[in-house]
Parts: sequence; C-alpha cells; structure tokens
Amino acid sequence: MNNLTLDKIVKFILGTAAFIAVGMLLYNYSNLLTYAIIAMIVSYILDPIVNRMQFAGMNRTVAITLTLSSVILLLVWISTTVIPIIANQMVQLANQLNIETIRNILNQVEDRFTENLTFLPEGFLIDNVTRILEELFDVGELPSAISNIIGIFTNLFSAFLVIPFATFFFLKDGSKIRRDLLQFVPNKYFETTLSLIDKIETRLGLYFRSVVFQSFLVATSSYIALSVVELNNALSVGISIGIANSIPYFGPIIGYILSIIVSIIEVGDFSLVLPCVLAIFVVQVLDNAVFQPLIFSRSADMHPVAILFIILIGAETAGILGMLIAIPIATIVKITINQFRWSFNNYYIFRAGRR
Repeated sequence: MNNLTLDKIVKFILGTAAFIAVGMLLYNYSNLLTYAIIAMIVSYILDPIVNRMQFAGMNRTVAITLTLSSVILLLVWISTTVIPIIANQMVQLANQLNIETIRNILNQVEDRFTENLTFLPEGFLIDNVTRILEELFDVGELPSAISNIIGIFTNLFSAFLVIPFATFFFLKDGSKIRRDLLQFVPNKYFETTLSLIDKIETRLGLYFRSVVFQSFLVATSSYIALSVVELNNALSVGISIGIANSIPYFGPIIGYILSIIVSIIEVGDFSLVLPCVLAIFVVQVLDNAVFQPLIFSRSADMHPVAILFIILIGAETAGILGMLIAIPIATIVKITINQFRWSFNNYYIFRAGRR
C-alpha cells in the first residue's frame, strides 16, 4: 500500500478511461474497424508485389498506385462480366425454387426414408419443411428484406471507397505507422514487441496469400469439374466452394452440401447428385494432393484437434465470419504466447527481482 501514490491512481484512472473510450469508439464505428482490418489484410497480400516493384527500381508510391489500380480494374472487370453471370444463374435458380418444386423433392426424399425406416409417420418431412418455407416466404417480411438489401449495397459502396484508400496508406506508411506505435512501448520491452510484430505480420501475410491462391485454384477446379457434369450453375457454385474452402475441415463439407442442394433444385430429382459429389471429390483430392503442398499448408502450426475446436468456437461466436477469422486470431495468440515465453526465459528484464 505504501507504493500507492496519487500519481499512480491518476494514471490508472486516465488509462482506464482511455481504454473505455477506445472500446466505445470501436463499438460505435465497427464498420470502419472492419474496413481497416480488410485493408490491412489486402496490404499483407499485396505487399510482396509492391516490394518487388520497388526493388526493381520503381518508386514505392508509383508501385502501390499501379498495383491497386490493377486490382481495382480486375474487380471492375469481375463486376461487369462474372457477377452478371452469377446473378443470372441465381435468378434462374430462384425461379425454380418454389414451394411446389420443393414439395416434389421432399416427396422423393421422404419416400427414400420411409422405404427403409417404416416407423416414420407419413408426411413427417413435407409438412414440417413446407410450414417453415411458407414462413420464410411470407410477404410481410418483404419490406424488411428489401431494407436489408439496400443496407448491404450501402455498406459495399462505402467499403469500395474506404478500403482502397486505407490500403494505399497501409502499404505506403506501414513502417512509419509501426514506428509511431512502438514509441509508446517502454525501452525494456521494445525488442520483444518488435520481434512479436514482425513474426505476426510474416505469418499472417503468408497465411492470407496462401488462402487466396488456394481458394482461387479450388474455385476454378470446381467450376471446371461441375461444368463437365453439366451443372448449369457451375460458376456460382464453384466460386462459393472456393470461398468456403478457406475454412479448414468444414469448407469441403459445405462444398458437398451446396452442390447437392443446387443439383436437386436445378433438375428436380437426384440424377445429378452423384456426378456432382464425384466432381467435388476429385477437386478435394486435387486440393489435398497438389494445391496444399504446392502453396504451403494453411495450417497455423497447431494440432488438427486444436484447429477443429478453434473453428467451432469461431462458428459459435460469429457464425461463418468467426470460422473464417478463427485461425488468424489463434495464430496471433499463439505467436504472442510463444514470444513472451521465450522473452521471459532469455531476458532478465521480465523476471522480478533480477538485475
């Protein structure tokens, strides 16, 4: 208690107030925080390209401008060519997705079940699912759905303005921002903090670049394989499978389920189910045998059981988004723990009473 002074009390109060203020700002402006995180991820992915252009003799600002311009042009091309195709496929699929079609499919599924499981009551599947679908397609929910769609497009427009701007400055002034933040770190912890930041950035950069490249390869392979089995919505399903594949363990399962559902809706029976399952199986074999060894494993250097539970915790906390960011967050936590453990064992400044 003798060490408790007015100066320490004031510093504690001010520090607590600042922490609460920052937390409230992050909560109230969560969209901006999300944009900043996305911009940081994009900067991690593009940084090696910018560095190579700079090492080749190009001015860094010019290199960043050319790289971001190329990415934006690519996104514009995708939005004017690929997205309309996907949207058209979704509209056609939605037109086929009516209650009558679903009832016919459910009849076939129910017949399969009742043939082998005679204790199941007649209509156990059709009645329950039909009631749920009628509630989902309730016209009274239409204004709310339209409002949500408008909100999504508003957020996308804001993101398109903010993310490239933030990415530019992360690429241009990333080292300066890092130096400015490190000024707040006490000298005795400076080396540990600098090493920690460098390891986290290196690992996350490799992880995000690997995931993007691998997802692209899986999406392309899925599109080709599903086109071979004559699935009309192969492009949209292939892209969805590529995105889902960024989730370890659960991504392939999502790919199988999505392809099965779309194939049943598309033709109204089970004739395309087996070909689609085989197509996705071939893609998964290709992914595990070729893609992952080629671009390094997405593993965060953790035990597979640990990764499984981390993803489940992420899903329980924030759904699909939580599953996507669970591994990067776990990687940061693990690197931080390992770095502080190493520093504690090797630096006397972390040990109380040592000189």
